[in-house]
Amino acid sequence: MTTPTPDNLPPPKPLSPSAQTVLDAANMVFSQAGTTAQGIAAALRAATDQAAPELPHSELDDPEILKGIWGERRACRAELLAIATELEGE
Repeated sequence: MTTPTPDNLPPPKPLSPSAQTVLDAANMVFSQAGTTAQGIAAALRAATDQAAPELPHSELDDPEILKGIWGERRACRAELLAIATELEGE
């Protein structure tokens, strides 16, 4: 079996729009001489927006939307954003 090298690897599969958004966010920071931590933080923020976007203010008054998953969604979002904030502080 041939050892994988950059020259003999198959071309990468296209990313989903969500994954591409995350990668683009990190690459933008890196292209502007950002640190690794800043690039990862940008990627986490983009991932947070893809996985648990904030609800529009018009939907915040609808009690059905706020039930069940809302608490879990906020917790997930808060955890991801806390990691990003910590990385930005380094």
